[in-house]
Amino acid sequence: MLRDKYANEIDALLARFPQKKSAVLHLMHLAQNEYGYLSDAAMREVAGILDLDPTHILSLAGFYSLFYEEPTGRYVLEICNDLACALRGADDFVDMAARKLGVPPESTTPDGLFTLKTVMCLGACHRAPMLQCNLKFYENLDETRFDALLADLRAKAAAGDPEPSVVERIFSYVGER
Repeated sequence: MLRDKYANEIDALLARFPQKKSAVLHLMHLAQNEYGYLSDAAMREVAGILDLDPTHILSLAGFYSLFYEEPTGRYVLEICNDLACALRGADDFVDMAARKLGVPPESTTPDGLFTLKTVMCLGACHRAPMLQCNLKFYENLDETRFDALLADLRAKAAAGDPEPSVVERIFSYVGER
């Protein structure tokens, strides 16, 4: 349970906000990082910590594209294919990525390493084709750069992924004002 494992961090986070409910997105990220996705039980757990109705958490999970209600791969590759990005080659880029990964969009590779998703507007239209991977942007992509990204991510996964986790990023500023 989140409250048991992250009691000190959650208390520090809640103390940072004038109203507990203001910490909702942070706790949703924490739950997703801990469980791999936001299951019904995880959403109820976040609701319980914040004294909110679970349907509020469900509505936020449905609204924000960074929350997943189904299990995902270790690396979620979200490719923007909104109109502006499509005009810069995003649709062809999505097709190439799906071919390279061996799965269609909205699917996870059999090894559980990558989930390929299409999303609407990540706010970098002028640098398309682009993708977001676990909150990090990669812009002006082509096949060569995509191959290099996949190789880098596979190497990081094999090494245990030394990058800061979402939990570390969420709590890195707790206590700072």
